[in-house]
Amino acid sequence: MTSELLKSAEIGDLLDRVGGLDQQGGNPRTKQILRRVVADLYAVIDEFSVTPQEFWHALAFLQAGAPEFGLIAPGLGFDHFLDMRMDLADQKRGKAGGTPRTIEGPLYVPGAPLAKGRVRLDDGTDKGEALVMHGRVLDAAGAPIGGAIVDVWHANTMGAYSFFDPTQSAYNCRRRIETDADGRYQLRTIVPSGYAVPPGGATERLLGAVGRHGRRPAHIHFFVSAQGFRHLTTQINIDGDPDLHDDFAYATRDELIPKVIRHLDTAAIRAAGLDAAFSEIGFDFAMTAAQHADEVALPDRPRVAAPA
Repeated sequence: MTSELLKSAEIGDLLDRVGGLDQQGGNPRTKQILRRVVADLYAVIDEFSVTPQEFWHALAFLQAGAPEFGLIAPGLGFDHFLDMRMDLADQKRGKAGGTPRTIEGPLYVPGAPLAKGRVRLDDGTDKGEALVMHGRVLDAAGAPIGGAIVDVWHANTMGAYSFFDPTQSAYNCRRRIETDADGRYQLRTIVPSGYAVPPGGATERLLGAVGRHGRRPAHIHFFVSAQGFRHLTTQINIDGDPDLHDDFAYATRDELIPKVIRHLDTAAIRAAGLDAAFSEIGFDFAMTAAQHADEVALPDRPRVAAPA
């Protein structure tokens, strides 16, 4: 039986975009076949109530034989579809609210160094423009949550992530920040760049067959956790990126595009302890109370091991 979600215009639009039906290029027959195959797989997930944990473990099995499945899955909308199912379940249970979730992606590395209150993420070797981001972690009533952990990671100006890029230092552009008593965090880093799937790889060939690109807009990933609150997996996008609303992984959400303020004034630059123009983002994370103990924990899925 087709569910309410699968019959929705939102899913129909997602499937059309996955199949490249909104693009001029690509093979028309391949577009229709891909749309149908992905629609049927969405239906299997929905009909059998496949959990995100079950999906990620199945994907890890496929990746053991074909590593690019980790990119193909978000490119075919599976990560976003799982988020949509969880959003709908929250709405039905009256648990909607807080900062929206969006996809984790395959590039998280556990064990980043922990700092309190404020921290610098980058190691200073990348000469990109400095970015200062700050805000608070709050509960549903707007009260601060002290001792929350903001786990953050992002790409450098070449669109590459430390650990996966051996030219970068360990945990470059990766940190965990413990909020102060007022729920505040602050980080200094560099403005990241967007990136694309590997050129000539299986993901690029598949997307090209239906007239699609494999680019992601610049973004910053976050896990936010606190005792008694639901674990939050989310990311913000850097406003102004040309691919902001054309993410091949469908992770962009309007609520997750904060305003970017660019500071050119000498006094502001000096006050920030910098010597050149920089960007600033203010963003608060709103957490929702956990109703079950397992909602507090990091979602179970295969990930890389922490560096030794």
